[in-house]
Amino acid sequence: MTDPTPVPYAGPERVLSGVQPTGDLHLGNYLGALVKFVAMQERMQCLYCVVDLHAITQWQDPKALISQTREIAAAYIAAGVDPKKAIIFPQSAVPEHTELAWIFQCVARLGWLDRMTQFKEKTGKHKERASVGLYTYPVLQAADILVYQATHVPVGEDQRQHLELTRDIAQKFNHDFEAPNFFPLPQAMVEGPGARIMSLRDGTAKMSKSDPSDASRITLTDDADAIAGKIRKAKTDPEPLPSDEEGLKGRPEAENLVGIFAALSGQTRAQILATYAGQGFGQSFKPDLANLLVEKLGPVSGEMRRLLADPSQIDAILADGAQQARAIAAPVVAQTKKLVGFWGA
Repeated sequence: MTDPTPVPYAGPERVLSGVQPTGDLHLGNYLGALVKFVAMQERMQCLYCVVDLHAITQWQDPKALISQTREIAAAYIAAGVDPKKAIIFPQSAVPEHTELAWIFQCVARLGWLDRMTQFKEKTGKHKERASVGLYTYPVLQAADILVYQATHVPVGEDQRQHLELTRDIAQKFNHDFEAPNFFPLPQAMVEGPGARIMSLRDGTAKMSKSDPSDASRITLTDDADAIAGKIRKAKTDPEPLPSDEEGLKGRPEAENLVGIFAALSGQTRAQILATYAGQGFGQSFKPDLANLLVEKLGPVSGEMRRLLADPSQIDAILADGAQQARAIAAPVVAQTKKLVGFWGA
Protein backbone atom coordinates (compact mmCIF):
# COMPACT_ATOMS: atom_id res chain seq x y z
CA MET A 1 0.00 0.00 0.00
CA THR A 2 1.29 3.43 -0.89
CA ASP A 3 1.61 6.00 1.84
CA PRO A 4 -0.79 8.88 1.11
CA THR A 5 0.42 10.67 4.26
CA PRO A 6 -2.99 11.78 5.53
CA VAL A 7 -3.25 14.73 7.85
CA PRO A 8 -4.76 13.50 11.16
CA TYR A 9 -8.08 15.08 12.02
CA ALA A 10 -7.49 18.14 14.14
CA GLY A 11 -10.37 20.36 13.15
CA PRO A 12 -12.94 22.16 15.23
CA GLU A 13 -15.76 20.53 17.12
CA ARG A 14 -18.46 19.99 14.54
CA VAL A 15 -22.08 18.86 14.83
CA LEU A 16 -24.09 17.03 12.18
CA SER A 17 -27.79 16.33 12.48
CA GLY A 18 -30.81 16.06 10.24
CA VAL A 19 -34.54 15.46 9.99
CA GLN A 20 -36.39 13.39 7.39
CA PRO A 21 -38.83 15.28 5.16
CA THR A 22 -41.69 12.88 5.85
CA GLY A 23 -44.87 13.99 7.61
CA ASP A 24 -45.49 17.12 9.65
CA LEU A 25 -42.99 18.11 12.33
CA HIS A 26 -44.43 17.92 15.82
CA LEU A 27 -43.78 19.02 19.38
CA GLY A 28 -41.37 16.13 19.94
CA ASN A 29 -39.24 17.27 16.99
CA TYR A 30 -39.34 20.84 18.27
CA LEU A 31 -38.24 20.07 21.84
CA GLY A 32 -36.06 17.08 21.01
CA ALA A 33 -34.22 18.58 18.05
CA LEU A 34 -34.99 22.12 16.90
CA VAL A 35 -34.59 23.86 20.27
CA LYS A 36 -31.26 22.10 20.69
CA PHE A 37 -30.16 22.98 17.16
CA VAL A 38 -30.57 26.64 18.05
CA ALA A 39 -28.55 26.28 21.26
CA MET A 40 -25.75 24.29 19.60
CA GLN A 41 -25.16 26.81 16.81
CA GLU A 42 -23.83 29.22 19.45
CA ARG A 43 -21.19 26.76 20.67
CA MET A 44 -19.95 24.75 17.69
CA GLN A 45 -19.87 24.63 13.92
CA CYS A 46 -23.19 23.01 12.99
CA LEU A 47 -24.51 21.40 9.83
CA TYR A 48 -28.23 20.67 9.75
CA CYS A 49 -29.43 18.73 6.74
CA VAL A 50 -32.80 17.64 5.44
CA VAL A 51 -32.18 13.93 4.97
CA ASP A 52 -34.14 13.34 1.78
CA LEU A 53 -31.90 10.43 0.74
CA HIS A 54 -32.99 8.55 3.85
CA ALA A 55 -36.61 9.45 3.20
CA ILE A 56 -36.75 7.42 -0.03
CA THR A 57 -35.93 4.14 1.70
CA GLN A 58 -39.74 4.04 1.64
CA TRP A 59 -41.85 5.36 -1.23
CA GLN A 60 -42.28 9.13 -1.31
CA ASP A 61 -44.33 11.14 -3.76
CA PRO A 62 -41.71 13.21 -5.64
CA LYS A 63 -43.72 16.45 -5.59
CA ALA A 64 -44.48 16.04 -1.90
CA LEU A 65 -40.82 15.30 -1.14
CA ILE A 66 -39.74 18.65 -2.58
CA SER A 67 -42.35 20.60 -0.64
CA GLN A 68 -41.63 18.68 2.56
CA THR A 69 -37.91 19.39 2.17
CA ARG A 70 -38.71 23.09 2.07
CA GLU A 71 -41.01 22.68 5.07
CA ILE A 72 -38.26 21.11 7.20
CA ALA A 73 -35.86 23.90 6.22
CA ALA A 74 -38.54 26.47 7.08
CA ALA A 75 -39.01 24.82 10.48
CA TYR A 76 -35.27 25.01 11.19
CA ILE A 77 -35.23 28.73 10.42
CA ALA A 78 -38.53 29.52 12.14
CA ALA A 79 -37.31 27.80 15.31
CA GLY A 80 -34.25 30.04 15.36
CA VAL A 81 -31.54 28.30 13.36
CA ASP A 82 -29.60 31.12 11.68
CA PRO A 83 -28.24 30.35 8.18
CA LYS A 84 -25.41 32.78 8.96
CA LYS A 85 -24.37 30.65 11.93
CA ALA A 86 -25.26 27.11 10.82
CA ILE A 87 -25.28 25.36 7.46
CA ILE A 88 -28.75 24.27 6.30
CA PHE A 89 -28.88 22.04 3.22
CA PRO A 90 -30.58 19.08 1.53
CA GLN A 91 -28.63 15.84 1.88
CA SER A 92 -29.17 14.93 -1.78
CA ALA A 93 -27.55 18.19 -2.95
CA VAL A 94 -24.17 16.98 -1.63
CA PRO A 95 -23.19 13.91 -3.70
CA GLU A 96 -20.22 13.26 -1.43
CA HIS A 97 -22.67 11.61 1.01
CA THR A 98 -23.44 8.77 -1.39
CA GLU A 99 -19.89 8.53 -2.69
CA LEU A 100 -18.53 7.98 0.80
CA ALA A 101 -21.43 5.66 1.65
CA TRP A 102 -20.33 3.20 -1.06
CA ILE A 103 -16.78 3.10 0.32
CA PHE A 104 -18.20 2.55 3.80
CA GLN A 105 -20.42 -0.27 2.54
CA CYS A 106 -17.21 -2.02 1.57
CA VAL A 107 -15.74 -1.37 5.02
CA ALA A 108 -18.76 -2.30 7.15
CA ARG A 109 -19.43 -5.99 7.83
CA LEU A 110 -22.68 -7.78 7.09
CA GLY A 111 -22.87 -9.03 10.67
CA TRP A 112 -22.82 -5.44 11.94
CA LEU A 113 -25.90 -4.56 9.90
CA ASP A 114 -27.66 -7.78 10.87
CA ARG A 115 -27.54 -6.58 14.47
CA MET A 116 -29.29 -3.27 13.76
CA THR A 117 -32.54 -3.47 15.70
CA GLN A 118 -34.31 -0.60 13.91
CA PHE A 119 -34.43 -2.54 10.65
CA LYS A 120 -35.97 -5.49 12.45
CA GLU A 121 -38.51 -3.27 14.20
CA LYS A 122 -39.55 -1.47 10.99
CA THR A 123 -39.85 -4.59 8.83
CA GLY A 124 -41.02 -7.27 11.29
CA LYS A 125 -41.81 -10.46 9.42
CA HIS A 126 -41.71 -8.75 6.04
CA LYS A 127 -38.04 -7.88 5.64
CA GLU A 128 -37.94 -9.45 2.15
CA ARG A 129 -40.27 -6.65 1.00
CA ALA A 130 -38.10 -3.88 2.42
CA SER A 131 -35.79 -1.86 0.20
CA VAL A 132 -32.07 -2.57 0.29
CA GLY A 133 -31.69 1.11 1.15
CA LEU A 134 -33.58 0.62 4.40
CA TYR A 135 -31.16 -2.18 5.31
CA THR A 136 -28.04 -0.13 4.50
CA TYR A 137 -29.52 3.10 5.93
CA PRO A 138 -27.09 3.08 8.91
CA VAL A 139 -24.09 3.04 6.56
CA LEU A 140 -25.34 6.11 4.72
CA GLN A 141 -25.93 7.67 8.13
CA ALA A 142 -22.29 6.99 8.98
CA ALA A 143 -21.27 8.72 5.74
CA ASP A 144 -23.52 11.68 6.56
CA ILE A 145 -21.59 12.18 9.78
CA LEU A 146 -18.06 11.35 8.73
CA VAL A 147 -18.04 13.16 5.39
CA TYR A 148 -17.84 16.31 7.54
CA GLN A 149 -15.55 14.70 10.11
CA ALA A 150 -18.25 15.57 12.63
CA THR A 151 -17.23 15.14 16.24
CA HIS A 152 -20.67 15.32 17.87
CA VAL A 153 -24.10 13.97 16.94
CA PRO A 154 -27.36 14.64 18.84
CA VAL A 155 -29.00 11.25 19.36
CA GLY A 156 -31.96 9.68 21.07
CA GLU A 157 -32.01 6.16 22.42
CA ASP A 158 -33.27 4.84 19.08
CA GLN A 159 -30.17 6.13 17.28
CA ARG A 160 -27.46 5.11 19.73
CA GLN A 161 -26.84 1.82 17.94
CA HIS A 162 -26.39 3.60 14.62
CA LEU A 163 -23.85 5.98 16.12
CA GLU A 164 -21.92 3.01 17.52
CA LEU A 165 -21.87 1.56 14.00
CA THR A 166 -20.51 4.88 12.72
CA ARG A 167 -17.71 4.70 15.26
CA ASP A 168 -16.96 1.10 14.26
CA ILE A 169 -16.78 2.03 10.58
CA ALA A 170 -14.52 5.01 11.30
CA GLN A 171 -12.22 2.92 13.44
CA LYS A 172 -12.00 0.08 10.90
CA PHE A 173 -11.35 2.48 8.02
CA ASN A 174 -8.61 4.26 9.97
CA HIS A 175 -7.02 0.90 10.80
CA ASP A 176 -7.40 -0.78 7.40
CA PHE A 177 -5.96 2.16 5.48
CA GLU A 178 -3.28 3.03 8.02
CA ALA A 179 -4.72 6.48 8.62
CA PRO A 180 -4.90 7.00 12.40
CA ASN A 181 -7.44 9.64 13.41
CA PHE A 182 -8.43 10.50 9.82
CA PHE A 183 -12.07 9.99 10.72
CA PRO A 184 -12.93 11.08 14.27
CA LEU A 185 -14.99 8.77 16.47
CA PRO A 186 -18.07 10.97 16.93
CA GLN A 187 -19.51 11.44 20.39
CA ALA A 188 -23.21 11.22 21.25
CA MET A 189 -24.97 14.33 22.48
CA VAL A 190 -27.68 12.67 24.52
CA GLU A 191 -31.21 14.03 24.76
CA GLY A 192 -31.82 16.13 27.83
CA PRO A 193 -34.88 16.50 30.05
CA GLY A 194 -38.13 17.03 28.23
CA ALA A 195 -36.73 15.87 24.89
CA ARG A 196 -38.54 12.53 24.82
CA ILE A 197 -42.11 13.57 24.16
CA MET A 198 -44.72 10.85 24.14
CA SER A 199 -48.01 10.44 22.29
CA LEU A 200 -51.03 12.36 23.60
CA ARG A 201 -53.06 9.18 23.16
CA ASP A 202 -50.58 6.68 24.66
CA GLY A 203 -47.99 7.76 27.22
CA THR A 204 -45.89 4.65 26.54
CA ALA A 205 -45.37 5.43 22.83
CA LYS A 206 -43.16 8.18 21.45
CA MET A 207 -44.88 11.06 19.66
CA SER A 208 -44.48 10.23 15.99
CA LYS A 209 -45.07 11.68 12.54
CA SER A 210 -46.19 8.24 11.37
CA ASP A 211 -48.89 7.68 14.01
CA PRO A 212 -52.21 7.34 12.12
CA SER A 213 -53.98 9.49 14.72
CA ASP A 214 -53.44 13.23 14.26
CA ALA A 215 -54.75 13.65 17.83
CA SER A 216 -51.61 11.89 19.10
CA ARG A 217 -49.36 14.87 18.35
CA ILE A 218 -49.13 18.65 18.33
CA THR A 219 -47.77 19.68 14.93
CA LEU A 220 -45.85 22.88 14.31
CA THR A 221 -48.57 24.00 11.91
CA ASP A 222 -51.49 23.50 14.34
CA ASP A 223 -53.40 26.69 15.10
CA ALA A 224 -54.52 27.74 18.59
CA ASP A 225 -57.88 25.98 18.35
CA ALA A 226 -56.30 22.71 17.21
CA ILE A 227 -53.77 22.82 20.03
CA ALA A 228 -56.43 23.53 22.65
CA GLY A 229 -58.60 20.71 21.35
CA LYS A 230 -55.80 18.15 21.32
CA ILE A 231 -54.68 19.04 24.84
CA ARG A 232 -58.24 18.97 26.13
CA LYS A 233 -58.70 15.46 24.71
CA ALA A 234 -55.20 14.24 25.65
CA LYS A 235 -55.38 10.97 27.54
CA THR A 236 -54.94 11.18 31.32
CA ASP A 237 -56.06 9.07 34.27
CA PRO A 238 -58.78 9.77 36.86
CA GLU A 239 -56.34 10.59 39.68
CA PRO A 240 -55.47 14.22 40.50
CA LEU A 241 -52.01 15.60 39.86
CA PRO A 242 -49.57 14.41 42.56
CA SER A 243 -47.54 16.64 44.82
CA ASP A 244 -44.16 15.16 43.87
CA GLU A 245 -42.44 13.27 41.05
CA GLU A 246 -42.70 9.97 42.88
CA GLY A 247 -46.44 10.21 42.37
CA LEU A 248 -45.99 10.19 38.59
CA LYS A 249 -44.59 6.65 38.56
CA GLY A 250 -46.87 4.22 36.77
CA ARG A 251 -48.84 7.12 35.26
CA PRO A 252 -47.26 7.56 31.79
CA GLU A 253 -49.81 10.04 30.43
CA ALA A 254 -49.59 12.26 33.50
CA GLU A 255 -45.80 12.09 33.41
CA ASN A 256 -45.78 13.03 29.73
CA LEU A 257 -48.00 16.10 30.11
CA VAL A 258 -46.07 17.33 33.16
CA GLY A 259 -42.82 16.79 31.22
CA ILE A 260 -44.13 18.81 28.26
CA PHE A 261 -45.20 21.64 30.59
CA ALA A 262 -41.79 21.64 32.28
CA ALA A 263 -39.84 21.60 29.00
CA LEU A 264 -41.85 24.48 27.52
CA SER A 265 -41.86 26.64 30.65
CA GLY A 266 -38.25 26.10 31.68
CA GLN A 267 -39.41 24.94 35.11
CA THR A 268 -38.70 21.61 36.75
CA ARG A 269 -41.34 18.93 37.06
CA ALA A 270 -41.29 19.46 40.81
CA GLN A 271 -42.14 23.13 40.34
CA ILE A 272 -45.02 22.28 38.00
CA LEU A 273 -46.42 19.75 40.47
CA ALA A 274 -46.12 22.23 43.34
CA THR A 275 -48.41 24.57 41.41
CA TYR A 276 -51.05 22.04 40.35
CA ALA A 277 -50.89 19.35 43.08
CA GLY A 278 -54.27 17.90 43.99
CA GLN A 279 -56.08 19.36 40.99
CA GLY A 280 -57.76 17.44 38.22
CA PHE A 281 -56.12 17.77 34.82
CA GLY A 282 -59.01 19.71 33.30
CA GLN A 283 -59.24 22.19 36.17
CA SER A 284 -56.44 24.59 35.17
CA PHE A 285 -53.49 22.40 34.20
CA LYS A 286 -54.67 21.52 30.68
CA PRO A 287 -55.92 25.05 29.83
CA ASP A 288 -52.62 26.53 31.07
CA LEU A 289 -50.63 23.94 29.09
CA ALA A 290 -52.61 24.72 25.92
CA ASN A 291 -51.99 28.45 26.38
CA LEU A 292 -48.28 27.82 26.90
CA LEU A 293 -48.11 25.72 23.73
CA VAL A 294 -49.83 28.45 21.72
CA GLU A 295 -47.44 31.04 23.18
CA LYS A 296 -44.33 29.01 22.31
CA LEU A 297 -45.35 27.46 18.97
CA GLY A 298 -47.42 30.32 17.58
CA PRO A 299 -44.42 32.43 16.47
CA VAL A 300 -42.75 29.34 14.97
CA SER A 301 -45.77 28.32 12.91
CA GLY A 302 -46.32 31.94 11.84
CA GLU A 303 -42.75 32.26 10.59
CA MET A 304 -43.01 28.90 8.83
CA ARG A 305 -46.08 30.09 6.96
CA ARG A 306 -44.28 33.30 5.96
CA LEU A 307 -41.25 31.41 4.67
CA LEU A 308 -43.29 28.81 2.79
CA ALA A 309 -45.21 31.56 1.07
CA ASP A 310 -41.93 32.51 -0.65
CA PRO A 311 -40.18 29.24 -1.64
CA SER A 312 -37.45 31.16 -3.46
CA GLN A 313 -36.10 32.43 -0.15
CA ILE A 314 -35.86 28.89 1.26
CA ASP A 315 -34.35 27.58 -1.98
CA ALA A 316 -31.64 30.25 -1.87
CA ILE A 317 -30.74 29.28 1.70
CA LEU A 318 -30.64 25.58 0.77
CA ALA A 319 -28.49 26.22 -2.30
CA ASP A 320 -26.03 28.32 -0.34
CA GLY A 321 -25.95 25.71 2.43
CA ALA A 322 -25.26 22.92 -0.06
CA GLN A 323 -22.34 24.89 -1.47
CA GLN A 324 -20.89 25.42 2.00
CA ALA A 325 -21.41 21.76 2.89
CA ARG A 326 -19.67 20.59 -0.29
CA ALA A 327 -16.72 22.84 0.49
CA ILE A 328 -16.18 20.79 3.66
CA ALA A 329 -17.13 17.37 2.27
CA ALA A 330 -15.25 17.38 -1.05
CA PRO A 331 -11.71 17.49 0.42
CA VAL A 332 -12.63 14.71 2.89
CA VAL A 333 -13.86 12.46 0.07
CA ALA A 334 -10.85 13.34 -2.09
CA GLN A 335 -8.49 12.29 0.70
CA THR A 336 -10.57 9.16 1.37
CA LYS A 337 -10.28 8.12 -2.31
CA LYS A 338 -6.55 8.70 -2.15
CA LEU A 339 -6.28 6.49 0.92
CA VAL A 340 -8.34 3.74 -0.73
CA GLY A 341 -6.13 3.84 -3.81
CA PHE A 342 -8.54 5.01 -6.50
CA TRP A 343 -6.99 6.04 -9.81
CA GLY A 344 -6.55 9.75 -10.23
CA ALA A 345 -7.22 10.52 -6.58
